[in-house]
Amino acid sequence: MALNKFISKPRLIILVVCFILFAGYVIVSYGILAFKENKVAVNATIEIERGSILDNSGKPLAVDTTFYHLAATPSLLKNKEGLAAQVIAPVTGLAPETIKDMILNNRTDFLYIKKKLSESQHDDLLTAINNNELRNGLFFDSIPGRIYPENALASQVVGFMGDDGIGLSGIEYSMQDVLSPEIPALNDITENTTLRGKNVYLTIDSILQYKLEKIADEAMRSTEAESLMLIAMEAKTGEILSYISLPAANLNEYPSSSPEQQMNRPTVIAYEPGSVFKIFSVASFIESGVINKNDTFVCDGRFEITDAKGEKVVMTCLDHHGKITAEEALKYSCNDALAQMSQKIDTQLFLDYIHKFGFGSKTGIELPTETRGFVNSPENKSIWSLRSKPTISIGQEISVSAVQMVQAASTIANSGVPVQPTLISKIVDASGNIEFEHEPTFKERVISESTAKYILGCMETVARTGTGHRANLADVSIGVKTGTAQMLDENGHGYSDTDFLSNCMAIFPVDSPEIILYIVISKAKGETYAGRIVAPVIAQAADVIIDHLGMARANAASILHSGSISFYTGKPAEIGDTLPDFTGTPKKLLTDLLERTDLTIRIEGDGYVVSQNPPPGTPVTEGMTIELRLE
Repeated sequence: MALNKFISKPRLIILVVCFILFAGYVIVSYGILAFKENKVAVNATIEIERGSILDNSGKPLAVDTTFYHLAATPSLLKNKEGLAAQVIAPVTGLAPETIKDMILNNRTDFLYIKKKLSESQHDDLLTAINNNELRNGLFFDSIPGRIYPENALASQVVGFMGDDGIGLSGIEYSMQDVLSPEIPALNDITENTTLRGKNVYLTIDSILQYKLEKIADEAMRSTEAESLMLIAMEAKTGEILSYISLPAANLNEYPSSSPEQQMNRPTVIAYEPGSVFKIFSVASFIESGVINKNDTFVCDGRFEITDAKGEKVVMTCLDHHGKITAEEALKYSCNDALAQMSQKIDTQLFLDYIHKFGFGSKTGIELPTETRGFVNSPENKSIWSLRSKPTISIGQEISVSAVQMVQAASTIANSGVPVQPTLISKIVDASGNIEFEHEPTFKERVISESTAKYILGCMETVARTGTGHRANLADVSIGVKTGTAQMLDENGHGYSDTDFLSNCMAIFPVDSPEIILYIVISKAKGETYAGRIVAPVIAQAADVIIDHLGMARANAASILHSGSISFYTGKPAEIGDTLPDFTGTPKKLLTDLLERTDLTIRIEGDGYVVSQNPPPGTPVTEGMTIELRLE
């Protein structure tokens, strides 16, 4: 009875109507599909090519490639594990016994025998596998990869790309969206497509970088330092020609490198610069009008002040310099005189000038995790004291980056206006169209042209007769400032008695600045005085830069030319199984060699090959470095 009440006539009618509507929907839908034009499904594939990273002349520093992982399915090899081991061993460099043991003792039915094989290794192995009928048990997984032809050259700038095609450091990371092409939605792909990223040209001059890295390596070795930074920048454009951070990682072996080798010090590390900072302090004092170039200060080797509350500050100087001007204070790097000058300027005005120079702010350089540094101020009540202002004036109680220091120095080089440092010269799409080309970015004026000229003159005095005389050049005017700073104790208890940071800033030529050169050596052993260990390196590096860029020298030799020019009409240089004799080959016929990804070709100088290393007849092996010197 209850069932009959549930299935009432109205409910039955509703059920029948719903059934008829559903049946009608199915019939109509079927009819639409039956008469609709069939579309053939296309199994489209997408090939992705990451853009290259090149130096300012187009020499490749990071190139797209494909790596291969050799994998095995042990159950399919059956009793051929011995044969497989013998086939694989010569190409992979693994011992046959090791390979056989991997196949026999693997707990799963899958294993990678060797990862990141090159294309040539892949081709050799594939041929051997097919010839020995091992195709069913051995196979390859392809992964996107990078080849870094110059290994460790400018490695912190170039950066590294991981196995997933994502940049992990340097330009590879910061320019990820430029280097990697934008991938459309899969339903928009109807045919096989190759997507290409854009090429990034750096401001780095790889040949100059190589020359300066050799100088830096020798400085690291001779001083037994923990680390070294060196930057060479064009004063008028902000383009960085050389960017060195040692120790450095070989980018082709990046995963096995140490954190110290991967560290990008010039951009990431903040430190107290010490006496080099005095050029910016004196510039602030002169520009604000609290002192002038004729004012004198008496250095008795000790600066001492006491405030109304009885707080006493004592700062020592390296010598008793007597009565000196601001220029002489920079010449002798006098702490006493600088501290006296700092007492004449309003605290906030002094700090304003420091911030205008760019300290306490990021420069905007195209590298990740740039530090802002730190500028102490009275707002930091827990650490600001009576000694803070005089201490800042000599480069302590302030932390900076090497990139900030170079940018600040560009203010002096450019008549009072700083230029933003850059590492990107241009960006070019896959068709060769230039999408971006660097134009100098000048910031707000910090000091007047006259103040900048005065400071530059002071720096020239430092180079000629002051603490930086070992950086002086015989035939090109150069201005420098050295600094040796006690480093903070690693335990956070004041300053270390053993660890020092030695640095030197250089600008040249003085009459029309073209290059800003800055070096920092940390924790040198033995001699730590900057005038003795970094000033000579500045002179050596400046000499190389001047010759490399073809800058004018006062005592440059001149020769008479007949007007007759001879042209070498030989064929482009080639490398076979052994090295040929490159002697006499002009530079233009060597350029094809730079495209070799299996060899590292280093060309130093211009003109014709006068020497080579290794010598002619040396067997060619994959990954070998060939050095050619031209004159």
